[in-house]
Amino acid sequence: MDIILALKAIILGLVEGFTEFLPISSTGHLILAGSLLNFTGEIAKVFEIAIQAGAILAVMWEYRVRIGTVVRTVGHDPKSQRLVLNLVVAFLPAAVLGFIFSKKIKAVLFAPVPVALAFIIGGLVIWYVERGGAHREENARIRDVDDMSLADAFKVGCAQAFALIPGTSRSGATIIGGMLFGLSRKAATEFSFFLAIPTLLAATVYSVVKERALLSAADLPLFLLGGLAAFVSAFLCVRWLLRYISSHDFTFFAWYRIVFGVLVLVTAHYQLVIWAD
Repeated sequence: MDIILALKAIILGLVEGFTEFLPISSTGHLILAGSLLNFTGEIAKVFEIAIQAGAILAVMWEYRVRIGTVVRTVGHDPKSQRLVLNLVVAFLPAAVLGFIFSKKIKAVLFAPVPVALAFIIGGLVIWYVERGGAHREENARIRDVDDMSLADAFKVGCAQAFALIPGTSRSGATIIGGMLFGLSRKAATEFSFFLAIPTLLAATVYSVVKERALLSAADLPLFLLGGLAAFVSAFLCVRWLLRYISSHDFTFFAWYRIVFGVLVLVTAHYQLVIWAD
């Protein structure tokens, strides 16, 4: 394997893992990082989706006890059945819309400037929710994912569909959407983690199968390297985020998104950085 290509795979894997579960958009960061590393094109897009498998495995490992319990008891335990059904309902909106519009979205919005705009808009939404009075943590009516109804799950699923726009952030859309719909910050974050499993698995399998003609056995080491880097960084990030939300809100991430988005727009406008599509 070419050493430079291997380093690019590791860097992109680290970017994926560190950003997948934070409300800052892993897809947006991967598009920008890929542009800076000159790692673009159709194969790059497949790679960026495929390495999500590493991040998924990190969440599954972190919640392995809960997932194992659900798998063992889903046939007779109402709590496990409710969680599985809620995840199915929440998964459907993004799955249906993604299947219909994914090709057009990739063609038009997978570029640095649209991503930067989505960064800024998403940051403003997070700031409004956290600082504009749209959410009061003490008034949250749902403090545990097991208390969610099908209607709650569907609303969060609709919020997740906005993440089809690169730069929006899947985790950001589900967490902030959940908070707006009455979930506590902890419940919204944990449901976002659980919802990532079917959502990212489906996206990974669909992308790899659909674009299999672009891939070859020689690409496997590159994908494995990126996936391993994503697993390690995502595991560390999930552990950190669970501690962070116990005493912090998401205002920091709002400002990060806004500043980073403006920086990309300024560098693009003045051609300080040549962002590749």
